[in-house]
Order: sequence, then structure tokens, then C-alpha cells
Amino acid sequence: MKKVHFIGIGGIGLSALARFLHKQGYKVSGSDIKESSITNRLIKEGIEVKTPHSKINIKDQDYIVYSAAIKPDNIEMQEARKQGKLIISRKDALLFILKEKRVFSVAGAHGKSTTSAMLASIVDGSVIIGAESKQFDTNMVYKESKNVIFEADESDESFLNSNPYVAIVTNAEPEHMEYYKYDYSRFYKAYENFLESAQIRVINAEDPFLSSLTNLEAIRLFPSKDITQIDTKIVQNEPFTSFNLKDLGTFEVWGIGEHIVLDASLAILASLVEYDIETVREKIKNFRGIKKRFDILKVDKNFALIDDYAHHPTEIKATLKSAKVYAKAMGFETIKAIWQPHKYSRTLDNLERFKECFDGVDELVILPVFSAGEKPKKIDFESEFKHHSPRFADRVLSDSNGLSFVDFKKGVVRFDKGLVIGFGAGDITYQLRGYY
Repeated sequence: MKKVHFIGIGGIGLSALARFLHKQGYKVSGSDIKESSITNRLIKEGIEVKTPHSKINIKDQDYIVYSAAIKPDNIEMQEARKQGKLIISRKDALLFILKEKRVFSVAGAHGKSTTSAMLASIVDGSVIIGAESKQFDTNMVYKESKNVIFEADESDESFLNSNPYVAIVTNAEPEHMEYYKYDYSRFYKAYENFLESAQIRVINAEDPFLSSLTNLEAIRLFPSKDITQIDTKIVQNEPFTSFNLKDLGTFEVWGIGEHIVLDASLAILASLVEYDIETVREKIKNFRGIKKRFDILKVDKNFALIDDYAHHPTEIKATLKSAKVYAKAMGFETIKAIWQPHKYSRTLDNLERFKECFDGVDELVILPVFSAGEKPKKIDFESEFKHHSPRFADRVLSDSNGLSFVDFKKGVVRFDKGLVIGFGAGDITYQLRGYY
């Protein structure tokens, strides 16, 4: 039995790979900087997890796999090198994890988690995604099947190692450009290579870059003409959207907004390589969203609290558009946004767009930047966002009836009416849930 140790196993992406190998019969262990809901669940599933990192965690394992967040000076990385272990990045680990699989690989700057989860509701196979599907209550589902629905990551070019049978690309908007050293030719070439490596390709043909790939054989979706008659309804406080796709008839999917319909349409077109249209029409109804994406945490007649992973201006703008539709349907008169900027590099690279993506909210609260390991950089949020008259707080405290925070200038503020939505890929999700 091969033994694999994951450094940074508490991450949403690495934990899914660990679960997958555990189900395949590998002896899996892992470590992280601190306990979390993910590490606790891994332990319950039979995976040995230690916190914090320690050199004693490196024992007789055959492979050491580390996440992109782990630095070379990590104490376990140092010990693994000292012992002469085979050390593999998450990116390179994909080469042996997925090499014999029939992979439905989903990539894109925005929407890939949702599209992957939608595809997983239709296509029978294992599921490895970077979010927790509410349908499965996990980020990994194991089945004795050649098929794998996989959320592929462009942030470090690891999607090139995903062995795609079907490659689905939601969009190719520049993101994680610090990794690509701001070389846009390299960035777009990576997407092109990803698509060319697949037997079947499904793309959003109205994306500026993807639309330029006219010589590439692909199933193309033109949202502006292929998607019609979009209609949203609220059932027991949950949003559902129906729409017509090409000449395939009407579909209904959980969620709200044009981006949800786009993601669903790509998933439907990709799944038609496996199933007939009526099977697809029924199976996509099983999708119930994913945690942290328009995740309705609390709702009553006066107040709703929503958690959303959006951490890029395009995502925030699209989600706020959906929030306005939901607020109107529910009778809420105000929308308040709480934003935890994610990474200094992303915030500075997109600062002008961040300044306008919150247009239309009644109040904006800005939390400290979640650095994700980056060194702090000076950003004058008070000056840059003064047109929003933002509030500033260190954190928010959630309870059963609403949430509160200490405004740096005005003291304690309480939000318990209208729609409140939190944005960010950091620990804001735990703050909104009242975990700390």
C-alpha cells in the first residue's frame, strides 16, 4: 500500500485529492497549520491529520504532496528533503492521479466550481472540485468509474496536467497574473494548450479570447443568442431559474442570475456527450448550489444573510446583480455588502474595477485584506472608495438574528434588516457563519 502525505491538507483543493486517493486504497496522512472543519471531517473519514506542521509528521511515506500555499522553508518540506522523500507539488500530483481517467475538466476565471458541481449532478463518475457541493455535502465523491468531473485550476497552470477528455472553459479573463509574470501571451497560450489537449471542447464563444479560437473544433455556446426566456422564481426562499437553450427546450436549475444560466448551459452541452437530452433535463434539477456561492445562511421576512466566494470584480458585479433580483423578489428594500479583499496583488491589479463593482449597494463595509501569505502593501481604501462612504471594521460577528461589527469611526453597528451579502475567499465565510 502506497503512503502519501499532504502538506496543507486543509485546503479545499488538496483535501479533495487526499479523499480521492484514500478511497482508492492509498494510506493517506496530512497536516495543516491549524484545525478546521475540513481537517476534522478528514479525520472522521479515517485520514490521519496533524496540526500544526511538524517535522515528526514526515515518517515512512512514499510521496509528499504539497499545496501551492506551502513555502520551501516549511518545516515538513525541509524534513522531507532531508530524508530524501519524493516531493510533488499538487500540480504535478495530478499527472498520476488523473492519468488513466476519463476527465471532464472545467476551467475558467469565474464559474468553474459551479459548472463542475452542475456537471457532477448529471454525469455519473467521481467528483473532485474546489468547493463543497450541497447535493453531495462534500468536495469529493468517489465512484468505481473511469469518469472524473474535475475542477481544473489555471492559477498555476495545473489545468494542463488534468488529462482532459472533455475540456470546458467558462471564460478566460486574466487572473493570477502574478504567477504568469504578467505575460499575457503565456497566460492565453496555457488556455489554448489546455483546450487542444482534450478530445472534446465546450467553450463560452463570447469570451473575448475564446472567441478568437476560430480554427479550434469545439462545441460553442453563444449566450446572447443561444440562451433565451430566462425566468426566476422563489420557492421556499430558494431561487430557481428556467431558460431555453438553443433548440433543446427549457431547463430549470437552482440559482439566480445570468452567470448561473451560462454555467448551467455549458454543463448541459458537455453532458450531452454522455446522455440524451431528457436525462440531462431531469438530472440537472438535482443541483442545489455549492457552499460559499450565493449561500443563503439566514432568511426571514425582514433579513437575509448570504455568503459568496466572489473575490474578483467581475464575480462581485455578477453576484450583486443576482442579489438585487433576489432582494426584490423577497421584498427587501436594502442591500448591504461586506467585502474582505483577497490578496494585495489581486486588489491592486483590479483596483479601478473594485471601486465600481459595488455601485448600487446601500452600504459597503470593508474588512482588512486577507493576505493569503502575501506581504502587505499600502492601499488607501478610505480615499480610493470614498465615493461609497464605506465603513471599516476588523471583523463581523454573526448571531441568530443578524450581525454586528465595530466601525472604526462610529462604534458598534448592527445589520438585521434587508439583504446583507459577504464577499471574499478568505475567512469571512467563517465570520458570517459565527464560527469566530
